[in-house]
Amino acid sequence: MATEQLVDGFGRVHRDLRISVTDRCNFRCTYCMPEEGMDWLDRSELLTFEEIERLARVLVERFGIDSIRITGGEPTVRAHLTVLIEKLAALGTDLAMTTNGSTLRLMANDLCAAGLNRLNVSLDTLQADRFLAMTRRDDLDKVLDGIDAALDAGFDPIKVNAVVMRGENDDELVDFATWARDRGLIMRFIEFMPLDADEAWTNRQVVSLTEIVETIGAVYPLEPVERTSAPASRFRYLDGSGEIGVVASVTQSFCESCDRIRLGAEGQFRNCLFAHDELDLRPALRGGGSDDELADLFRGVVADKWAGHQINKVHFIRPRKSMSQLGG
Repeated sequence: MATEQLVDGFGRVHRDLRISVTDRCNFRCTYCMPEEGMDWLDRSELLTFEEIERLARVLVERFGIDSIRITGGEPTVRAHLTVLIEKLAALGTDLAMTTNGSTLRLMANDLCAAGLNRLNVSLDTLQADRFLAMTRRDDLDKVLDGIDAALDAGFDPIKVNAVVMRGENDDELVDFATWARDRGLIMRFIEFMPLDADEAWTNRQVVSLTEIVETIGAVYPLEPVERTSAPASRFRYLDGSGEIGVVASVTQSFCESCDRIRLGAEGQFRNCLFAHDELDLRPALRGGGSDDELADLFRGVVADKWAGHQINKVHFIRPRKSMSQLGG
């Protein structure tokens, strides 16, 4: 039972924990990785499953964290991932995972049996040639088959996340909506954020929430759903065939309702996706620190959370890490 809430200086209560379990991926997406590749963490630098479980348990038991999302890199490249899922599932939270879907045909049933509640699949195009150009892998059919396998395994709902980039895939908005409606999936469109590995982001590449909703709504009429603390603004189809969501981090910042904290694969704890600073928890974990000491570290980092990321303001400074290193 939680004894207190994890609150920042602006009164925001934090209940959603994102855990990156690896910085590696089986794709080399142009959004996440530079062409020349990246320097990967040494295995000894990564948190063990026992360390991850301990940190998550402290957050759940002390502060009432009720939602955990496993991310990467690509989390399914971490060996014996289902062991970690079993450990985290035992904490009794809503347990989800974001994946590129390429191995779901092989893993979906085991993930479900281990206690994973929900899946988000990252997929930025439905066109095979574009998929190859974006990921440097010719695996679109494997991803689509993996989504079908996840549906067969009983995951419901499955959300599909597409980062929308002008001139890259913005002409697929209605195609995505049609595809998802036909399969009972929920599309989540994400505005292109300044977290690309090549640091080439410009505001001109951003396709706004308004444009996304108007484009899809012209074909499939939509109405807004009341906003929650979730990152996506939601819109339901008037004909009852499901919904879409748009994560509008750039044009309609939702910082005032954000309740997310993040744990990196190497034990770096951060209070915002765009934070400039993070706290290494490994010295406390591996140096005999108590649960009380860990709880104090969590309080301190969250108390220092800023009002918002200030994208599109002159004083915005992008994080040093790219999305593949932060976990989303």
